[in-house]
Amino acid sequence: MSVHASIYLASQSPRRRQLLDQLGVRHELLLPDPGPDSARAEALEAVLPDELPAAYVQRVTALKLKTSRARLKRRGLPDAPILCSDTTVALGRRILGKPADADEARAMLSALSGRSHRVLTAVALGVGRRTLSALSISHVRFAPLSPALIGAYIASGEPFGKAGAYAIQSQLAGWIAHIDGSYSAIMGLPLFETAQLLRQARVSF
Repeated sequence: MSVHASIYLASQSPRRRQLLDQLGVRHELLLPDPGPDSARAEALEAVLPDELPAAYVQRVTALKLKTSRARLKRRGLPDAPILCSDTTVALGRRILGKPADADEARAMLSALSGRSHRVLTAVALGVGRRTLSALSISHVRFAPLSPALIGAYIASGEPFGKAGAYAIQSQLAGWIAHIDGSYSAIMGLPLFETAQLLRQARVSF
């Protein structure tokens, strides 16, 4: 089996790039083209009726990998492992995706206030025809969040583009009372599980 010097990261998240850099993994971005390709990528994240959070995040990650493999082939790029990931926030069986607007962000943050929730991050690594995958589940508990605090956080623009309407590395970290699990997974890429998959794929880092 060949040793891989670098991988493709099929993610627009700067946090995932930062976390791969932290591991010392060389990577290139494999992103959708602007326009219809990008719109199709967003559509992958639609939730199916009665879909449970773990099934959802793993299905979306697998779909991301499938489209990324097709993208690599279409562009005629050199073969290398492709890393995909997806993160969702779950309150019980309810999936909290990326808020569409300020009202939805306010509803999500109000629901999370003073309660524990789960953050699920799935990872898939495509190595030739093989797929290696992992799932990380963490628990996060917020202290009570006042309406004024929620309003100021929304005004900062931070909730948008984030599952559950927050980022753990943002100013809202000062109201996170407890974490049980992987901090990096809550950011968007579980480093322990990702490193295990990369070692299985013989990626050097």
